[in-house]
Amino acid sequence: MRVLVAGDRGYIGAVMVPFLRGQGFEVGGLDSGLYEGCDLLGGPEAIGERAPRDLRDVTAAELQGYDAVVCLAALSNDPLGNLDKAATYSVNLDGTLNLARAAKDAGIERFLFASSCSLYGAAGSEAVTEEAELFPVTAYGETKALAEQELSKLADDNFSPTYLRNATAYGASTRLRLDIVVNNLTAIAMTSGQVRLESDGTPWRPLVHIEDISRAFQAVLEAPRETIHDEAFNVGRAEDVVQVRDIAEMVRESVPGSTLSIADGAGPDLRNYKVDFGKLDDTFPELELQWSVRKGVDELYDAYRRHGLTLDDFNSAQFVRLRRIQQLLDAGLVDNRLRRSTDEQFPGPKELGR
Repeated sequence: MRVLVAGDRGYIGAVMVPFLRGQGFEVGGLDSGLYEGCDLLGGPEAIGERAPRDLRDVTAAELQGYDAVVCLAALSNDPLGNLDKAATYSVNLDGTLNLARAAKDAGIERFLFASSCSLYGAAGSEAVTEEAELFPVTAYGETKALAEQELSKLADDNFSPTYLRNATAYGASTRLRLDIVVNNLTAIAMTSGQVRLESDGTPWRPLVHIEDISRAFQAVLEAPRETIHDEAFNVGRAEDVVQVRDIAEMVRESVPGSTLSIADGAGPDLRNYKVDFGKLDDTFPELELQWSVRKGVDELYDAYRRHGLTLDDFNSAQFVRLRRIQQLLDAGLVDNRLRRSTDEQFPGPKELGR
């Protein structure tokens, strides 16, 4: 099977591409290149030489010959949505739908959309299934919910979208992000000696390792059409729905000499939800997600040590998406909708300064 991964140079894509290749898939990619140079231990595996490509501009002609499209490309966290809500809508909603329509016009049947459990928002204390009402509390969550709704309208006998609602991702990647909770807490513990919580630690989070996300995408790519057509799946494990303070404690235990602290005046985070993963388990009984949060913390700590991660790295634009985007805006390399001003590869964060 020939698979195009949109966002192949991002945090998840840098892990998913070599994973799928290792499972026998032929993989191509496209990426806007916003995060070039935001690398840990050498950077992502290359997929040939190509110019950066914005998913908002992709045409059917560019997708000819593929059997499936995986859409990972997005502005992928809440702070970016707060920076400019319109940019998040432009990329995450308009861009996703443009890619989907191009895929449909190219005769590609399978379209796997990387959605998010964040679209459940402040869902309360009950573990939510895929049938639950959606309560997104951020622009990022809103765009994921709207994209699912619009993709479903495109579904027919010749186009089969599937929505993989990933839990909060974590894990080591050659294109690292430090603005997600497990990665962040492990990094600050290693570089400062403190596991610092900005909330009171009570919110619940469903978590999933990026390699296990890749396993779930493989299962959907290989599944019979009638099993996955126009269906949503929560992606994660029941045992990895934990409170933020539990994550902090795992990090404290894994990072030698670290201590736990809570910011003055910290309150609960609005994002507070539990998720039920029973549909994924029942639909794919042979799918085994293999990573626990504690194992992931150990992996991250080892990767950070091998890279020589420092507190300066932690505070730089290299591994924090909002800071990198602000850096590109300040340099005039992108406009306020994050469209590029050049087809050349962008300088890395270190070249543009911290």
